[in-house]
Amino acid sequence: MNVICLEEKAFYALVEEVVNRLKEKNNVKENKWISDKEAMSLLNIKAKSTLQKLRDEGKIRFSHPQKRIILYDRESIIGYLEENARETFSS
Repeated sequence: MNVICLEEKAFYALVEEVVNRLKEKNNVKENKWISDKEAMSLLNIKAKSTLQKLRDEGKIRFSHPQKRIILYDRESIIGYLEENARETFSS
């Protein structure tokens, strides 16, 4: 039996690559509009009030197709995260 050891960063990169290839192979597309729970998960937040604040400040796009239904634009959330990303320091 062979044991393969990977650093954590390499492991997660490998998992992400496998997921992407499976999506491509099975032609899986992510929904453009996602629920509040999915949006909160992507943003790694726990409170709906934080999500509402981002919505009210125009930092993420949303759609309000029916009363009590608010959907969030996945790409705008990813864009918001990218805009607020900080580069790491190199050694």
